[in-house]
Amino acid sequence: MKSDVIMINNQGSGFQEAVDMTKKIAEYKSLNHQDSLHLQLFTEEMLSMIHSITGEVKASFWIECEGDLFDLHLSTKTIMDQEKRQLLLSSASSRKNEAAKSFLGKLRDAFEKAMASEVDRQYFELPPNILVDLTNRVIADPEWDGYERSVLLKLADDVKIGIRGGVVDMTVSKKFA
Repeated sequence: MKSDVIMINNQGSGFQEAVDMTKKIAEYKSLNHQDSLHLQLFTEEMLSMIHSITGEVKASFWIECEGDLFDLHLSTKTIMDQEKRQLLLSSASSRKNEAAKSFLGKLRDAFEKAMASEVDRQYFELPPNILVDLTNRVIADPEWDGYERSVLLKLADDVKIGIRGGVVDMTVSKKFA
């Protein structure tokens, strides 16, 4: 069974629809309360993780289920750089690009990896009068903390990330007994 494909964007459109569809599928497949919550959590964490890493989201989300096996799919386009690529692949169970299985796929992956741009960072030196005000204060790092990745890797059976060009395909699989 394959669910409807839901389009999700930065303004939050589609997010609630994806969660509601997940609830309906869990009810239709007669999952117990805990398994239903896990399925909803996978949906929420997938959407949050893609948004956190890529920054922009114009994605399609759907669920495929066969028996007790559930595959949650998310596909989006992004402007790929080395940092995004590394963060995405570190979120996969195998830590490898699933789109690079064949010889040509591996060759394409090597070229894309080599051509991925580095992230431009600008560092500014703060004036002394501001530095005095900042002493003994913790400055929060705005970087992604990886919470979503840890939840998915801990609870799901398999997390696959496929990157081809600027298209990212994410699949989270779980078999409920």
